[in-house]
Amino acid sequence: MENTSYSYDIARCALEMGAIRLSPEKPFCWASGYYMPIYNDNRTLLGDWRARELVAKAFEEILSKLGYDPDNIAGTSTAGIPHATTLADRLKKPVSYIRSSSKDHGLQNQIEGLGRAKGYEGKNVVLIEDLISTGMSSIKAVKAIQEANGKVPYCLTIFSYGTDQGKEAFASLDPACKPVTILDYNYVIPIAKEIGYIKPEQEAMLLEWSASPFTWGEKHGWKKEER
Repeated sequence: MENTSYSYDIARCALEMGAIRLSPEKPFCWASGYYMPIYNDNRTLLGDWRARELVAKAFEEILSKLGYDPDNIAGTSTAGIPHATTLADRLKKPVSYIRSSSKDHGLQNQIEGLGRAKGYEGKNVVLIEDLISTGMSSIKAVKAIQEANGKVPYCLTIFSYGTDQGKEAFASLDPACKPVTILDYNYVIPIAKEIGYIKPEQEAMLLEWSASPFTWGEKHGWKKEER
């Protein structure tokens, strides 16, 4: 995680708007069937222009700290697109977006926004995500950019669960692409306690999840649902 000038305000905003929800006593059943004490839906942030602006400013600060000046701002479809667009507007850069797979009709493009260019033509790209969980969707987007002759050394995201699966997925990439996040799970929990979103006794239970996310639910009595 890159602690930016805006990370604290974005964390508070995400908690107050419901983009990040914490519920250790009544956990959420994820699509995988596992019960987890957190659910993140950053699309909620789109409803407030101030939240979108904070996210874009944080991404801009991260790029400045990295010393990276991308030629193109690429967003993952669909959740990364609005944040990539806001950032691209601030930086006066072209924006593109990456589908999870190529269309099955028309020009069958997987990447949109490149005009008549055949790929990125060796240009520097930054990938904008809203969330990294296991990292698989991000990895597919990175590989699509690389296959389109784009250099993508960084993937910036609003939030990361910090799972081992996500870390391993990015570590497997060659050429490398480093994930950099505005917020992560362990950063948000103390802020949630500070603002009264969670009780002090809930903090330990929530921090326990980050050590072993996929065994946490069953340990506390919520067995994985088979899907």
